[in-house]
Amino acid sequence: MNFIRPQLFNDCQICSVISKSNGEDPIGSAHPCDIWIMVEISLPWTEERLMTEPILRQLYQLFHDYYDADEQPFQMMPMVIAPDHNYSVPEYTRVLLFQRPAPFFAQFNKQEFLLPFEQLPHLMQTALTQPSNLKTFDCYKQPTSLTRDLFVCTHGNVDVACARFGTPVYFELRKYCGKTEGDGKFSLKSKIQNPKSFYSPPSSNSSTLRVWRCSHFGGHQFAPTLVDLPTGQVWGHLEMEMLDTLIQRHRPVTELRRFYRGWSGLPQYAQILEREVWMQQGWDWLAYNKLGHIMAQDTDHEKWDADWADVRLEFASPDGLVKGAYEARVEVTGSVLTVWNSGEKPEAVKQYSINQLICVA
Repeated sequence: MNFIRPQLFNDCQICSVISKSNGEDPIGSAHPCDIWIMVEISLPWTEERLMTEPILRQLYQLFHDYYDADEQPFQMMPMVIAPDHNYSVPEYTRVLLFQRPAPFFAQFNKQEFLLPFEQLPHLMQTALTQPSNLKTFDCYKQPTSLTRDLFVCTHGNVDVACARFGTPVYFELRKYCGKTEGDGKFSLKSKIQNPKSFYSPPSSNSSTLRVWRCSHFGGHQFAPTLVDLPTGQVWGHLEMEMLDTLIQRHRPVTELRRFYRGWSGLPQYAQILEREVWMQQGWDWLAYNKLGHIMAQDTDHEKWDADWADVRLEFASPDGLVKGAYEARVEVTGSVLTVWNSGEKPEAVKQYSINQLICVA
């Protein structure tokens, strides 16, 4: 969790405005994850507060030590979420863990805890070093397995783009949570019209939607950006007109193509292949178990900046009756100018497309 002093820019200097205006494709920019960690912490999320409040300083040191270790047992993305007047409980803090259940999977397993704030470092220490012992926190566990959580980055302290464009999207998405009669507060009982796409059990005909303000999770040049869990899909360059399709999943998936940053269950170049397959297969594809491999790639450049990569994407339907693999070459087709941080000079970034896509099994 990085913090810098906010700066003010004109829209023409904002990184996401430049990225979108130049047609930068966000695909492949989702951070590959084994575990997403969301911790409820009140605003402001400043470096000064992080360094001076004892419990927050302990959390910072835990994550710092983890990343400084010679080897990390898993890839993680730690984030903070803002308390909400409907979701939060005074004197308690919420922690959401979304973990990869196996190498071959469709969505992340979720655990949610509501515990006293002073217990937070102990829980985080266990999650990072002894995740099998999380059962010792079962007394704080919450029954939210059917809850779909959307996390919108509004973290202006990292880059002004996220506050400038993420905040309106956050408030627009909150409308999907409905309103209780009379008091004007948001309700947790918003219905998802297409429960199949949310993988509800056969006996369930609805699921619950929550929307959170969150800290930075990479890619503010694609602001407004959002992560959808437990599916683990990451979105960017969001527009108000596409939010209904993203939530309801009732229109062709091709309408979302240019906003898709990728599935965080896959490495960079496999994300590009996965989008192509999803655009062909439709919404049912989200329920399929998937596993991506980079079989070979250009070695003349950095791994994240290759000119080409040969990718294999294995898949299987939930019942196991349909299975196989796709293979394709992901290769550079050109470049566009983008800006990594608002106010900086533009740089050329490679743009990719799929070539030689075949179903091999």
